[in-house]
Amino acid sequence: MAVPEIIPIAYEPGYRTSTIGRFGGGQFLASVTYALPDGFVAGDGWEEQKRLFVVLHTFDHDGRHQESDIWCAGTWAEQMQRPHDERSVVARAEARLADALAGLADREYCDIAIQPFQLTVDGVVFGLITECHAENENKDEDTEHDWAELYPDRLGFSAPWNGEYDS
Repeated sequence: MAVPEIIPIAYEPGYRTSTIGRFGGGQFLASVTYALPDGFVAGDGWEEQKRLFVVLHTFDHDGRHQESDIWCAGTWAEQMQRPHDERSVVARAEARLADALAGLADREYCDIAIQPFQLTVDGVVFGLITECHAENENKDEDTEHDWAELYPDRLGFSAPWNGEYDS
């Protein structure tokens, strides 16, 4: 089944879609997520390359991407130096996310429906990107996209397009 033009994402309190919803200006999707730069090759020093981002994407009422506020709280290496400190990378990220969400007037946590979009910040791909994950995928043929992946969170959406995700 082809990817719809507007992809539903279900709100799940306490899970990975607990910071999505609507606000006075439209819809929002927010998260705190670790990511590696696109094309990263594993090896020594990976701890400095794995960065924790605070992400706030906003969309109009029809699900069109409007803007993204993406902020790097620090690296995995920094987090391991102070894993339980109130100034840790994770603590800074959680505080920044809370501030970003507080800035959304008339915020309501609920299901959303948005169009695919993509951007790259600091070498990291962000967005809801359509892909082909068909089991019988033939690389020699032009196959239909049947999946949408939220990057860098790695949440996958597919038929029956009810907003539920695979991780």
